Amino acid sequence: MTQKRILRLILGDQLNSRHSWFQGLDPKVTYLLMEIRQETDYVKHHIQKIAGFFAAMRSFADWLSDSGHRVQYLRLNDPDNRHNFEDNIKKVIKTKKINRFEYLQPDEYRLDRQLETITSELPLPVEVADTEHFICRRYDVKKMFYCKKRFLMESFYRKMRRNHHILMENGKPSGGQWNFDRRNRNRYDGNVPIPPPKVFENDVTALVRMIENAGVTTIGSIQPEHFIWPVNRNQARLLMDEFVSHRLPYFGTYQDAMTTESWSLFHSRLSFALNTKMLHPMEVIDAALRRASGNVKPRVEIEQIEGFVRQILGWREFIRGIYWAQMPDYEKMNYFDHKTSLPDYYWTGETRMACMRSAIDQSLTHAYAHHIQRLMITGNFALLAGVDPDKVDRWYLGVYMDAIQWVEIVNTRGMSQFADGGRVATKPYVSTARYIHAMSDYCNTCIYKWNKRYGEGACPFNSLYWYFFHRNRQRLKKIPRIGMMLRTWDHMEKREQHQILQQADNYRKRLDRL
Repeated sequence: MTQKRILRLILGDQLNSRHSWFQGLDPKVTYLLMEIRQETDYVKHHIQKIAGFFAAMRSFADWLSDSGHRVQYLRLNDPDNRHNFEDNIKKVIKTKKINRFEYLQPDEYRLDRQLETITSELPLPVEVADTEHFICRRYDVKKMFYCKKRFLMESFYRKMRRNHHILMENGKPSGGQWNFDRRNRNRYDGNVPIPPPKVFENDVTALVRMIENAGVTTIGSIQPEHFIWPVNRNQARLLMDEFVSHRLPYFGTYQDAMTTESWSLFHSRLSFALNTKMLHPMEVIDAALRRASGNVKPRVEIEQIEGFVRQILGWREFIRGIYWAQMPDYEKMNYFDHKTSLPDYYWTGETRMACMRSAIDQSLTHAYAHHIQRLMITGNFALLAGVDPDKVDRWYLGVYMDAIQWVEIVNTRGMSQFADGGRVATKPYVSTARYIHAMSDYCNTCIYKWNKRYGEGACPFNSLYWYFFHRNRQRLKKIPRIGMMLRTWDHMEKREQHQILQQADNYRKRLDRL
């Protein structure tokens, strides 16, 4: 009788130690993890992102081995590494005489299809298992909004709250309303000291040297002997505990604020740990709810906890559902037919616009920016400048620690760039410098004047904003929430309009030198 030999593949974002696969020891099973050029090279990644994924993968492989599981781990510099999933999988199957192959359902469309193709050619039984991570199933959002043109997050979010009895009292939302967003749009006023960010002292020097020696092209910077991100479940839990203890009480109030005083403010920075599955979303929600229900000071008010729950239970699950409902067509959408190249300073931070410089420098230094910096600074400018959403996608996918396509592309192409024509967002998220001035201290040191539309020192966001409405009028007039801005533009004097458009045209011609 042939001895059963099972090979199970674990991807770099499937580091879920609580998965049922790992709850018992089976000597017939070998777990396969691999560091491959296929994954380091499909876009230009931040060095911290590659180092972080590899460090977390190695830590997970060590945990598996220490727990008694059989593990085969292919390092980037392993001479037997073929650097793509297909060749490595087939080689290991042949070498180890594997007669059954199993893998966890990938979160990215490209890997889902690639593994389907690979396994269809294997002369052995194949099984696909759920990652046991998400709260919703892959196609729940698609079923909920079947035959509808738009996906409404608020409807989805309320259903999730009801289904899972989260922040509900007697069938009604805690605090008497579903959404407390209006209370959560405060500029940072200095009234509450910002705690120093919780960081770790992981030494990834050897790992970074290996990446560099392999010739992998990266962006951004790293302090390899003081790598700040969590690389195992224990560190991820420490980061979670620090957030709920010290930042959650002020999270909602300042979640949209931007300041040069802090790159993390009161945000959790748990997205990397969540997206690699070191933490489960319900585990994070439960920790936050326990803190909010306790008597520990400072008290967590309803607007703080609701704002955080909405990000995890609502938005994160929602965009994953949209991704699987809309792919692969979604990555080709370009509603405004934008074709402009991404300005060079997205890769260097070398721009005179203080808000852009601060957000980009932070991204290159920490591989992190919070949602408003991404949406209303770098994303806002790219949309106003008419940048090709393909190029915007590749930048966001490469520069951030937490960027995996399922979470990145809907936030970028949908929410930020409105390239899907409104399937996600109710309107394009664009603004003049007035919003940036209201929500940040960036304008205080900028050579551009936030309140000037044209003339010497006029902020580029202002003229490009009105040029955006002028240029895309036919497409924008179909969007109900845009009418007021079009009417404001129409009521401007012709001379004012001319000067604004002239200023915008001038800036567009020298976009790389702003």
